[in-house]
Amino acid sequence: MRIDAYNAVSQVYQTKANYNKSKAVSSYASQDDKYEISDTAKSYSVAKSAVAKASDVRMDKVADIKARMAAGTYNVSAEAVADKILDNMDTISF
Repeated sequence: MRIDAYNAVSQVYQTKANYNKSKAVSSYASQDDKYEISDTAKSYSVAKSAVAKASDVRMDKVADIKARMAAGTYNVSAEAVADKILDNMDTISF
């Protein structure tokens, strides 16, 4: 038996196998890709856009405080301010 003849036949079969693989890949690549957005992602997107549209300043509260300051009835406890600062220490950066 000639080994070089066996190698030549083996190469022919490998070439044919590679050709079949490339055909399979090209037929797969021609299919359209699809994507789906989950319901959670859709809900997150709606919430994110709603927050983006909302104002950072609540004008109703500002107007109320301004009116009470003008009337002289707006009093803030120093202890209440200190408590709020201590409660929010993790978000305060220096």
